[in-house]
Amino acid sequence: METQDNVKEMVKQKYSEIALQDKETNASSCCGSGCCSTDVYNIMSEDYNKLEGYNPDADLGLGCGLPTQFAKIKKGDVVIDLGSGAGNDAFIARHETGDTGKVIGIDFTPAMIERARNNAEVKGFNNVEFRQGDIENIPVTANAADVIVSNCVLNLVPNKDGVFKEIFRVLKPDGHFSISDIVLVGELPANIKNTAEMYAGCVAGAIQKDEYLQLIEANGFKNITIQKDKAIIIPDDILSNYLSSEQVASFKQSGTGIRSITVYAEKPSQTNSCTPGGGCC
Repeated sequence: METQDNVKEMVKQKYSEIALQDKETNASSCCGSGCCSTDVYNIMSEDYNKLEGYNPDADLGLGCGLPTQFAKIKKGDVVIDLGSGAGNDAFIARHETGDTGKVIGIDFTPAMIERARNNAEVKGFNNVEFRQGDIENIPVTANAADVIVSNCVLNLVPNKDGVFKEIFRVLKPDGHFSISDIVLVGELPANIKNTAEMYAGCVAGAIQKDEYLQLIEANGFKNITIQKDKAIIIPDDILSNYLSSEQVASFKQSGTGIRSITVYAEKPSQTNSCTPGGGCC
């Protein structure tokens, strides 16, 4: 069984490789995992082209939603992008927050940070910065962000509860997040869930949808809303890399679902309230 540290190292190595690839290479694989399909397949399949601030050079095709589209970012906001990659969502957030705001991207992988910083420098963005760090220990002071966004990243993190605690800490009172992620309805076959390539491919690290929403609630957030919910269909030729033909048929008939959801939630005002983990609740 993989330890949390082993999983983190595996993800870091995989996304270091992805940072050096172009979007077309990543889009032809299972979240960059290399399990190429003859079907037209991209587990992300979200089109950024219509969003203001979109920078094709920063789009590695690794997202599973459009969280910045739903994030209600206002001019002057401080926005944090968790798992910022090459800067795609951070640059869209910068367009929304304007010159008077600030965007901070956090990523675990040095190669991604370097690529994102280069993209920001080319564009001359002085109010976007990228910090290397673990989103289980976000390198930002408490009560700093108006908005937090993240795109298909928490599913890669073993300690999701720890991430939501950090999101709560870093958000300002009455701040909010919009997060796109992969979740499950029903249990995936072990052959898929335990495969490292599929883990780096955004599926095997996912948890149950109900559990995901309960973690958000348990960490003190309010007004939890699913802003978008869509099915992710994995073609047979990818499934056949991990399952026999009989297992593929059984899996497809099982009702087990892989979903991409975008979730919104707010940190309540701290007036007359208790912060989770503060010892009073």
